[in-house]
Amino acid sequence: MFERAKWITAGEDFKESLPSFRKKLICKGAVKKATAFMTAFGVYDFFIDGQKVGNRLMAPGWTYYTKWIQYQEYDITELLKGEHTLSVTVAPGWAAGFIGHNRRKLDPYPGPYGIHHTSMVAEIEVEYADGTKETVLSDESWDIYTTETLYCQLYDGLRVDYTREPRFVGKAQNTQCPVPEVLPQKGENVVERETILPQKLILTPKGERVIDFGQNLAGYLEIRAKGNFGDKLAFSYGEVLDRDGNFYNDNYRDAKNETTYILDGKERVLKPSFTFQGFRYVRVDEYPGELDLNDFSARVIYSDMKRVGDFSCGNEKLNQLYSNMIWSMRGNYIDVPTDCPQRNERLGWTGDAQVFCRTAALNYDVKRFFRKWLYDMGRNQGEDGAVFGVIPTLGFYTAKISTAWGDAATVCPWEMYRAYGDKDFLRDCYPMMKKWVEYMHAFGEDEFLWVGGRHYGDWLAMDAGEDYYVGATQTDLIASAYFAYSVSLTVRAGKVLGEDTKELEALYQNVRRSFREAFMEKGLPKVYPKADGLAENREKTIQMDRPVKDVTQTAILLILHFGLCEEDEKAVLVDKLVELIEDFDGRMSTGFVGTPLILRVLSDNGRADVAFDLLLQEKNPSWFFSVDHGATTIWEHWDSQKEDGSFWSTAMNSFNHYAYGSVYDWMFGDMVGLTVCDDGAGYERVTYRPHTDPRIGFARASLETCRGTLAASWRYLEDGTVRYELTLPESTTALVTLPGHSTKTLRGGSYVFYSK
Repeated sequence: MFERAKWITAGEDFKESLPSFRKKLICKGAVKKATAFMTAFGVYDFFIDGQKVGNRLMAPGWTYYTKWIQYQEYDITELLKGEHTLSVTVAPGWAAGFIGHNRRKLDPYPGPYGIHHTSMVAEIEVEYADGTKETVLSDESWDIYTTETLYCQLYDGLRVDYTREPRFVGKAQNTQCPVPEVLPQKGENVVERETILPQKLILTPKGERVIDFGQNLAGYLEIRAKGNFGDKLAFSYGEVLDRDGNFYNDNYRDAKNETTYILDGKERVLKPSFTFQGFRYVRVDEYPGELDLNDFSARVIYSDMKRVGDFSCGNEKLNQLYSNMIWSMRGNYIDVPTDCPQRNERLGWTGDAQVFCRTAALNYDVKRFFRKWLYDMGRNQGEDGAVFGVIPTLGFYTAKISTAWGDAATVCPWEMYRAYGDKDFLRDCYPMMKKWVEYMHAFGEDEFLWVGGRHYGDWLAMDAGEDYYVGATQTDLIASAYFAYSVSLTVRAGKVLGEDTKELEALYQNVRRSFREAFMEKGLPKVYPKADGLAENREKTIQMDRPVKDVTQTAILLILHFGLCEEDEKAVLVDKLVELIEDFDGRMSTGFVGTPLILRVLSDNGRADVAFDLLLQEKNPSWFFSVDHGATTIWEHWDSQKEDGSFWSTAMNSFNHYAYGSVYDWMFGDMVGLTVCDDGAGYERVTYRPHTDPRIGFARASLETCRGTLAASWRYLEDGTVRYELTLPESTTALVTLPGHSTKTLRGGSYVFYSK
């Protein structure tokens, strides 16, 4: 594809507006078939006679542009019937725009991939009814026109001036940018999904007009507007109000998130292209005349994934938590699994994706979404097997090579295999999994431990104090535990694929033995009086390790969940975990690493009662703390907004950050009771072992698997009896364990049970 087409640009010095690349096409007869292929360095929209083709947003998507880029295919047969103007508008987007943390520090800003200007390539193939064919290629014959969009950046928003008529400025230039491998689109399209109507108009104590949409989301504002020639509309975006009820977006850092329109007197529907915001609140900075909320709506955008899961229960706060998780996933699954959709970041953090990927697959069909992102991870992987903390990697900002983040290279492929049973998917990822294991194996002086390095640790855990990013769990312990876990997953994947895994199995045994010798004593994690390094900034907000003064919840969780203890040690570890929870006022103190495991470990080890207590806890840190404070998405910090209404910080404080939403994995797998077996991938075999609690009353969940509908529910009846229901696809086998019943194996169908 594109062997004869040329990459064309408006030129590095073209700054007047976003460029529009135009070409006349005169059909020579009746069109039998017409297909357009195109892509861009930047993000683009394709038009025929001024009408956008298709519903894609943010095409061609975000990839590691120095190595590969996706192209899109458009069937335009029905759109061609005579003389037409083809046009493509390109904005900087991810390829040529301001991305990452460092743009204010780097002058001149090099772009994340060294791409200084936008460019595009196109090939349009037309087959006529008489059998003749015509091909239109991008080259220097294309015209360059100005557009109404004067400025557009992902973080900053856009400025549009409809009083400026588009005008011809010259011919396209052949770009000298190095062109990577161009491949057919692997991921889902980004599209508009839900529409949210305003909830109310607020006049703040400062006298600002603020529209509240009632839901934190990722997308943009749509306005039906008519004003006088030259009238200006301007808006800013925020996630929360401050303690006094005023508009607040200091947590966006230097991402401006503004949209500005200058009207030409015509009635128009206004909405951005090529950018999006994360917001619940919209401040009306300029708006002529009276403001009518009926003219406003919020368009939600995310990757076009099919919704396959659902959940509800008798506890409304838990239902709100589930909704918050769904909305955080939507806001951060925009072509890549990002951390947040609002500030000057929005990066594909591997640690967030790793802890959440199983939950993601319980709610949406994410197979294609992850196939594309994991392919990019493989292309980003270093020759030594290193996987950076952010995928796609940025040219000047790679993020650290950290445990629990890089382990996305093994965890995500395995979880996708469990969810969909696709061996080809797993086979494609297997070389990446092995290379990541090899990287850990080669790190440092001890080949069977990962000791040293700079890690994110148990990110945002509360056991080191609320002013620290990294928790109190020793990073060497976390790294070596994940080393063992990643090796074990690679062994499992190898066995599925029929690979020789003898060396990997021997490596696992050595890593497990070395871990136990280095980090365990008398069945518990060792206590180290001094950690392996401490680095703080002036505000004590960035800290890479802490002296280990005591056993931490996360250390125990890793040992239990990753199988690093012996059977006769489990009771001591579980008792210590419960003791630590009690000592922390009945709360968890875990961060990004420990939190996804804590409820699962408790229920797996006979303490589902403590797991339910933590789930329903309302004191911070807890899931319900944010719910009680009006959250409609998952917060990045347990205390992003404190009890008194103040904020954790402005440095790193997202209110739409899905990592802690991974609790739904436990809600589906342990509370409702459905878990896919490792040897029954694709829901060929599942376990059904629900854990109930009268404080919740009832719980039910469903999942559209590749085999059909899998669903289960339980409900407390008036006499205290529990009624259980289970629905299995015809080709699914379930191992059923219920209180008072003997364990049984069931296959396809609907079943009802009662507690005894």
